[in-house]
Amino acid sequence: MEAHVENDMRKLHRPLAVIAVGVVLALTRFTVAQTNIGIPPPILTPDKVETHLGTLEFKDGAPSKETVEKVYDNLDFMHGVEAFVNAYQGASTYAIREGLLNEGVEDNTLVVFSDLMDSKSLFLTANTDTPYLWGIIDVSKGPMVFEVPPNLLGTLDDMWFRWVTDVGAPGPDRGEGGKYLILPPRYDGPLPEGGYFVAHSRTTRVLILARAFLENNDPKPAAELIRTAKIYPYTPGGYGTSIGEILTGKVRPGRPTPPPAQKFVEGSGKAFMTIPGTDFHYFEQINALVEQEPTDALDPEIMGSLAAIGIVKGKPFNPDARMKNILTEAAAVGTATGRTLNWRARASEGFYYYPDSA
Repeated sequence: MEAHVENDMRKLHRPLAVIAVGVVLALTRFTVAQTNIGIPPPILTPDKVETHLGTLEFKDGAPSKETVEKVYDNLDFMHGVEAFVNAYQGASTYAIREGLLNEGVEDNTLVVFSDLMDSKSLFLTANTDTPYLWGIIDVSKGPMVFEVPPNLLGTLDDMWFRWVTDVGAPGPDRGEGGKYLILPPRYDGPLPEGGYFVAHSRTTRVLILARAFLENNDPKPAAELIRTAKIYPYTPGGYGTSIGEILTGKVRPGRPTPPPAQKFVEGSGKAFMTIPGTDFHYFEQINALVEQEPTDALDPEIMGSLAAIGIVKGKPFNPDARMKNILTEAAAVGTATGRTLNWRARASEGFYYYPDSA
């Protein structure tokens, strides 16, 4: 019995051995075939690559420690330039508010230039022959009313310099003046049936940029007109809401209250500094704005570029010495980029003031 079993086992081992030898030979041929196939040059990573970053070194495709440092420095630098260029509108509005606060102009206070502006103040686009009305409306605690006098021309922008509404001649009051109701982000409370021009803001502060007009080259009448403007909290269920609407139960009756006396600051003779920085302070201004406003106040693409350099709402922005140096240079290159696009725009990108001017 044992002899038969041993004989059967030998018969079974022979074909298994043949199969094993065949598999080994096949794998050997496959391996040889694989090693004989040359790697296409376009996908090779050379041991050394010369770039504007310097020499980048690799071993079997893996970057050296020095190469890793160069690449990350460059990546952070590119993110810094992108953040600088993409967020400039926010830095600009933040710098305007910062400049107003530094001269004693609190939110919901209006600046009037009774004797026009002079060269002591630094604004990006202002001039010295226009009676301006400047201010910041704070809607962080609820809707605010902005009473606009007649014969103005202006606009309201949010803190990322996005349009909220026009006022005066280009606005819905068409130069006749009127009451503008500015709603804060995500506001879902009661609204009036009429009596207001309603506008929604995606940020908790709104920038007032308006002007009046000289009369016989005299700014005084325009300044007096501007001094009739008012900013005050909105009272739901008051002016603009009918008794019938109140009886529906959708809104409680509001007690009509006269608006408080409007605060004004005389701007003539003051030295306002409202231009964003061109160094590391620029990113500090952007971080302060991100902290001030709701997370969804800005488009995700730009918030992503800011997050890439460490600016994230609710988190401290405290870059180390290396990153601070990188961002300082990024601000300088970002500034150069903006100036280049402004003064030496390329026709191939569709920039020109008039045909053949670029």
